Amino acid sequence: VQLQASGGGLVQAGGSLRLSCAASGRTLSGAAMGWYRQAPGKARERVAGMTSGGLTSYADSVKGRFIISRDNAKTTLYLQMNSLKPEDTGDYTCYFGSSWGQGTQVTVSS
Repeated sequence: VQLQASGGGLVQAGGSLRLSCAASGRTLSGAAMGWYRQAPGKARERVAGMTSGGLTSYADSVKGRFIISRDNAKTTLYLQMNSLKPEDTGDYTCYFGSSWGQGTQVTVSS
């Protein structure tokens, strides 16, 4: 499967962004999937995940603000990010099973 992430950008604190991860080659079913982020000088962090059965989990730092979802056709994974904070700044990467997309940069200004 090939993954194409998009939707990053520059946003003010308190704003929202929705990231998309479009899959080609197969549907997003039968494996775990989710989003990681990498901030400068910090360890990579898994911010949201979804099991093959649709169960979701979130890092404590984003609980209540981020929502991971998948479209009905199971071709696109989303990350809705609300109430963004400057500490959410980073390069966001989607994964499905052992496949990874390229990153999309999110910058939150204070």
